[in-house]
Amino acid sequence: MTDKKTEPKKNKTEAESWDLTHFKVESQEGKTRFHDFSLPKELMQGIQDAGFEYCTPIQAASLPHTLNGHDIVGKAQTGTGKTAAFLINIINDLIKYPVKEERFSGEARALILAPTRELAIQIGDDATQLLKYTALKCHTLVGGMDYGKQLQRLQKYHCDILVGTPGRLLDFANNKDLYLDQVEVLVIDEADRMLDMGFIPQVRRLVNLTPRRQDRQSLLFSATFTPEVLRLAENWTDEPVTVEIDAERVATDTIDQKILITTSSEKFTVLHNILLGEDIENVMVFANRRDICRTLHEKLKKNGFKTGLLSGDVPQNRRMKTLENFKKGVLKVMVATDVAGRGIHVDGVSHVVNYTLPEEPEDYVHRIGRTGRAGKKGTSISFACEDDAFLLEPIEKLLDMKLPCTIPEETLIHPVEISKYKRN
Repeated sequence: MTDKKTEPKKNKTEAESWDLTHFKVESQEGKTRFHDFSLPKELMQGIQDAGFEYCTPIQAASLPHTLNGHDIVGKAQTGTGKTAAFLINIINDLIKYPVKEERFSGEARALILAPTRELAIQIGDDATQLLKYTALKCHTLVGGMDYGKQLQRLQKYHCDILVGTPGRLLDFANNKDLYLDQVEVLVIDEADRMLDMGFIPQVRRLVNLTPRRQDRQSLLFSATFTPEVLRLAENWTDEPVTVEIDAERVATDTIDQKILITTSSEKFTVLHNILLGEDIENVMVFANRRDICRTLHEKLKKNGFKTGLLSGDVPQNRRMKTLENFKKGVLKVMVATDVAGRGIHVDGVSHVVNYTLPEEPEDYVHRIGRTGRAGKKGTSISFACEDDAFLLEPIEKLLDMKLPCTIPEETLIHPVEISKYKRN
């Protein structure tokens, strides 16, 4: 598609009457403010709307380099603020260096690759919020959703920031509905998960459609630096700066972590009784397998809990509706697998429950990172039974700390008369 398109106008009334005096953040020793960078006014207004004041460690460590055009290889877990880190860099670049010549529909200026649909959609939502007072547009392309509708929107507006999953992006590129030869900034998010899910051949094909690495800025993020990830970074980045954020800091700052030693037969009763607690607001329950998640979902619903299910075998449109209902508070409990739960940003998740301990230690940090966000306190409760207690040691080694293990209180082990309680 090569029709010229008109740039959408930004919200001039709000944007033109706003200046930095409306966004005051006091200097604090040891903290970096977004004011400390020379960011465009319209981006700063979007940052204020997003509720950001001080940079997270990954933002403070990466932005001084990326804003000066350097490539980055970053090690950071979910919940560290890395999405905003790369989005702020991209938006700053696109505003400061506008394209003055003719542009064509489907011609992306920035490309962000994500391993899962939910993560891609969340990144797209975050970008749209930060772009609110600019004339830039973000497009999100993921599988499981209507191709025609995605194409229609891509043809309607210029493509400044493109976010997507590898398979759907390749579909658009192969159909000549998408062009990546003008990409100025490339972001590969959760590279280790891309490897785990077997997406690297698709990612490689997409990267090969972009300009050579010396002619674009490349940012690669991963929760772990395995030899495979580092090899990819070497191939896809040009003289990058390496930034590492310690997992212990991420996992322990705002989260009260508890390990309950229980038997496999007691697990559901303990979970049921935890969910009846007065301090429970909304909860994410993680399990390793889809069948365990389906069984949990069904049992919780039968016991009167407003529960949703996120797993790979649930159709995409239903997953998106379920996630939206969880965000709105219609659902109080969300049962999820690791893959489906990656990249979910929901404000105010009070508790995370690991019904089964994750087989990969890094997934523990990703899971509990769903709570204790934006400086708020959260609680993580993990069940360890005879089947998976051996998985505790590698988690503790990653965190470099011992996790407190206790036996559940009597009130959690004994079945409770369901009719006595009113469900939220």
